[in-house]
Amino acid sequence: MQRLEPAQPIFHEGDAVRRVFMLAHGSLKIYSLLADGRRQITGFMFPGDFLGVSINDEYAFSAEALASSELWWFTRDAFDRFVESHPNVERELYRLAAHELAAAQAQMVLLGRKTAAERVASFFLTLLERRELVEGERLSEFDLPMGRLDVADYLGLTKETVSRMLAHLRDRNLIRLVRQDRIEVLDRDALRDMAQGFGE
Repeated sequence: MQRLEPAQPIFHEGDAVRRVFMLAHGSLKIYSLLADGRRQITGFMFPGDFLGVSINDEYAFSAEALASSELWWFTRDAFDRFVESHPNVERELYRLAAHELAAAQAQMVLLGRKTAAERVASFFLTLLERRELVEGERLSEFDLPMGRLDVADYLGLTKETVSRMLAHLRDRNLIRLVRQDRIEVLDRDALRDMAQGFGE
């Protein structure tokens, strides 16, 4: 078990792949650095997610804790042997890979076609539905462990725009800020309409 403090790095882009991780508690962000030094967040990880499963010899991105977190880790060789002897784990990894591919495709649409309001609404729905998948029940609230700047980096927006969109969704009674790091969805159907371009 590896314990992490907020903002503590796990590995950096280009590091040799020596370990595979599974997030037991907390949350992480994964990101790449562009040639001009700007950061592009490409995803967020939550309990149950695997990190570092790769056919390459180097990590393709950097990973950092968003909050106090705990990771289980395995050497790459030990993980490969474990997967080979447990077909159910291999099937789960295929499922996760398919999910990540779908998420990457959705992210391309998000950044390329959607307005700021549509991006934020889509992001919130994704977080809520991901939480529901883990909990196995319908929910109305979800945690937002990442700061406004991280949300902005992920969605290709500015921090100020994210704050404006939060206020916009709140003023339309689509969401309520329970705390700075927790949101309640008040009208899921209207939020989904906005995410799909029908509710601005």
